[in-house]
Amino acid sequence: MRNRRKYQYTTNTEHLASQHQFLTEWSAEKFIAQAMDIHEDVAEYIAKVLEEKTYPEQAYKSCSGILSFSRRVGNERLIDACRCAQSFGQYGYRVIEEILNKRLDRLKLEDEAARIPNHKNIRGKDYYQ
Repeated sequence: MRNRRKYQYTTNTEHLASQHQFLTEWSAEKFIAQAMDIHEDVAEYIAKVLEEKTYPEQAYKSCSGILSFSRRVGNERLIDACRCAQSFGQYGYRVIEEILNKRLDRLKLEDEAARIPNHKNIRGKDYYQ
């Protein structure tokens, strides 16, 4: 049946090539669920990737690529890469790819700020008043 609305797509999924039919099954919930199977940090990162775009559909390919890294480099490296990228506030496929290529995921993030040790030569803020 012909669609007479202007500037609208009409697609019958049965007419799609078999390699494209799986694309119609993509959804934000599906990507977040797949990421949750890996780890909750990856799911949180995928949710942010989807959130960064005006339309979540624009981020589906990035999400698919990010999740494919689990097969290529393993879950642990992907989890660490997502944590690293999130600490930078950067969300996307290329960010994760760079982190993994440069092995930045192997560097452990410092959880605590550097502390100044107590020492008699350190005066502190009370000295300067």
